[in-house]
Amino acid sequence: MTKCNVCFRHCDIKEGGRGFCKVRVLRDNVVVPENYGRVTAIALDPIEKKPLHRFHPGTRILSVGSYGCNLRCPFCQNSDISWSDYAIKSGPSSEVFTPQEIADLTLKYKSRGNIGVAFTYNEPLIAYEFVRDTAKLVHEQGMVNVLVTNGTAEVAILEELAPYIDAMNIDLKGFSDSYYSDVLGGSLPMVKTFITRAVQFCHVELTTLIVPGYNDTIEEMREITGFISSLTDASGNKIGHKIPLHISRFFPRFNLTDRDATPVKDIMNLCDIARESLDYVYEGNC
Repeated sequence: MTKCNVCFRHCDIKEGGRGFCKVRVLRDNVVVPENYGRVTAIALDPIEKKPLHRFHPGTRILSVGSYGCNLRCPFCQNSDISWSDYAIKSGPSSEVFTPQEIADLTLKYKSRGNIGVAFTYNEPLIAYEFVRDTAKLVHEQGMVNVLVTNGTAEVAILEELAPYIDAMNIDLKGFSDSYYSDVLGGSLPMVKTFITRAVQFCHVELTTLIVPGYNDTIEEMREITGFISSLTDASGNKIGHKIPLHISRFFPRFNLTDRDATPVKDIMNLCDIARESLDYVYEGNC
């Protein structure tokens, strides 16, 4: 067995076996991402769709996704490529791209407003090697790299990617250990550590999806914004109040259809609470 080094699970993987994410496999005693270069979705999106509202607004970015995830959110909007049986296979509609081919595509679409590539749709960090190799080439083309992630990765992985990532949108799904561990299958401490380091080297915006009955209280929003506002840059200067927060509305989907969509008035109220501490707060899905 060999231990995977990506997230808090530190899966012990047997030769030929898979980790929890269904993507990292052991081959010749080395843990590698089986989905390296396998693309299930690619689109030229508005940068605001990531969502990033304060990073090159009005531009477009080539969005690239693969399959697999290290969380198990019951409301996942991309479950067919993240944590369904699809992720156990290579996928009938996936296509293999080399890092150079993705980098060349970013340049090809520059005339259509493209500024670079966003690694998104599934969890890109479970195949961080492909992100690293591609992002390096994208930088060499003079374009930018965006990571849309759940932030469930070791800081060592983040440090390896740091020279090549220009912006991130990171999910801060709530502020309860039980919500993260029991509902999402994740680790709040790992996400907090990831965010704390990420804001020190690139532009970061955060997203919180408000799910009724799980993370929709004023008290929890104050805990979230208290954490964000306390964040500092690499020199120890407080920058948290300038970090944008997207507070998004939940809609019933996938395995969580036993509750209604988040009332718009609740989103607006929580945004008002967040603005007590943060300069940039945006309503999502309203």
